[in-house]
Amino acid sequence: MYSLIGLILFVIIVLSVSLSIIALFASKMSVNRHVSLASFFANILDFFYLPIKSIFDRFHDVTKLDMWMVSLKNMANFSRFKNTKNRLILAPHCMRSLNCPAHSTQFGIMCEECGRCMFDNLKKDAKKYNYKLYIVAGSSYIRHIVKKESADAALLIACYYELNKVMMSLKNKGIVTYGIPLMNDGCYATQVDYVNVKKTLQFLDE
Repeated sequence: MYSLIGLILFVIIVLSVSLSIIALFASKMSVNRHVSLASFFANILDFFYLPIKSIFDRFHDVTKLDMWMVSLKNMANFSRFKNTKNRLILAPHCMRSLNCPAHSTQFGIMCEECGRCMFDNLKKDAKKYNYKLYIVAGSSYIRHIVKKESADAALLIACYYELNKVMMSLKNKGIVTYGIPLMNDGCYATQVDYVNVKKTLQFLDE
């Protein structure tokens, strides 16, 4: 009896490790080429994220893991995202000007379109492509926004770690996500490739 249980556990462990390795390889490939079963592999990496992350923390760059996972999820979510109607743009407050006059609420920073940072243009783009823009200072704000809005999709702008974390969180709420990474990390003066943002908005609207 105990030997059978041990054998079953051994098979489960071997299968789990094997699937995780294959899913990691698929996520790495997704950065440069199309990957079949992207959604399946993304779900595997989400399920085993914490143990895989602990290994990357010790032996590799964990940012690479988040980057590969975001790339894989973008590939998996692309078609579903294009079929959504009620969309949000969730962007980090660290992109705004240090002299930003906007005030903060439980739903994030209320942009005044002062022209001191790119949010002036991004707010206009959101209106053009039928998104609702929210400038958030942390994931706690997103909980309030999701309760307020009946959204079925969210275009995310953040560092790779935050992108992956929010993608996992919103997936559990039935919201399809697509991520655009920042060009640099930090708590202020972060930047995103605005040309890439515009191309992505057009790409998802075609």
